[in-house]
Amino acid sequence: MPREYLKKAPLTSTSDAADVRATVQNILDAIEAGGDDAALEYAAKFDKYEGSVVLSREEIDAAAALVPEKLKQDIQFAHDNVRRFAEAQKETLKDIEVEIVPGLVAGQKSIPCKAAGCYVPGGRYSHIASAIMTVTTAKVAGCQYIVTCSPPHPGVGIAPAIVYTADLCGADTILAMGGVQGIASMTFGLFGLPKADILVGPGNQFVAEAKRILFGRVGIDMFAGPTDSLIIADPSADATIVAADLVGQAEHGYNSPVWLVTDDRALGEKVMDLVPELIADLPETNRINAEAAWRDYAEVIVCDNREEMAATADDYAPEHLTVQAADLPWWLDTLQCYGSLFLGEETTVAFGDKASGTNHVLPTSGAATYTGGLSVHKYMKIVTWQRATREGAKPVAEATARISRLEGMEGHARTADIRLQKYFPDETFDLSARG
Repeated sequence: MPREYLKKAPLTSTSDAADVRATVQNILDAIEAGGDDAALEYAAKFDKYEGSVVLSREEIDAAAALVPEKLKQDIQFAHDNVRRFAEAQKETLKDIEVEIVPGLVAGQKSIPCKAAGCYVPGGRYSHIASAIMTVTTAKVAGCQYIVTCSPPHPGVGIAPAIVYTADLCGADTILAMGGVQGIASMTFGLFGLPKADILVGPGNQFVAEAKRILFGRVGIDMFAGPTDSLIIADPSADATIVAADLVGQAEHGYNSPVWLVTDDRALGEKVMDLVPELIADLPETNRINAEAAWRDYAEVIVCDNREEMAATADDYAPEHLTVQAADLPWWLDTLQCYGSLFLGEETTVAFGDKASGTNHVLPTSGAATYTGGLSVHKYMKIVTWQRATREGAKPVAEATARISRLEGMEGHARTADIRLQKYFPDETFDLSARG
């Protein structure tokens, strides 16, 4: 039986995507040409902020003093979890060397980017967790210089908790600037900063477009769209918890898709009954977002069996994938396309978003088919090297000369010829394309 949609989304997450590219390109061009002064002009225009841009030690300490002690403890707890997980990830990257043929040794080295720019949203929500996720992983990776950039509030500055968190996690500079102007400042090395080698972190459509345009001259974590989440649930799932988890992700934004895939029609129908009640109980701003996301982007899909449910999840390749179903090891072994996987009722996307240790900067809009999320690995360059004895170079040079001539690349071939002539003057080699 084909998938049955109890609820089908009338829109996709890109249905109303504004054409922001020209706007963003114009801002980037103006800031690159105008430098610090141009960035400050855009900050005054968009952030409505004219205070300190590069925070001093005194300003950082003053902000930290405003953060309640219990919140500091929670931030420290989350930071420790993310740091431990990042350190374990880094241990999976090993420098290696192997003798390919006798006398020819090749190797791999992991080298961190020197300068990382970490964008932390601070508009509608102050994303404390984004500072933890981006700065901590850059620090563990070994980046020599880390800049945190976050939008300031008019007349106030960056939310004190974000300042405290960025400092705790290892930011070398905290920049009170948001949007395209913040991304540009980190990329172009304004305000005395080193030019960023990589830009990471979530942001609105203008931030995402700026990263997209700049990709190539600077590295980025990924192309980001609206956050999305999918839940797989079988008859053993608690419908109330499933509904709460869907609503919890729908509040991200009006165009944040949430999907339920189940093999239990009754469960799907019950969840659909519960969701509107849970949304209605949210604070106003959260309710408005969740209502729109549920109305326009949510789907509830009924499948015949768990194999079909798994295939459906892989087709959607969600940013967040939750499994509330029996036989969790089977799902872990079977599912292949997701940004981060949450197995069982005892964990939830919000845990990963905030404090459990895995990263919340994840692939959206189906990108999980080919990439994972932010990790220590994103900041690391995997480079290779080789060295050889003259005897070790001999068979490689012969093969290289013949392959190069077959490809019509005579200059390449002659770099092999000259070595063979020097190292083995008394030998004759057939280095023609025909071998």
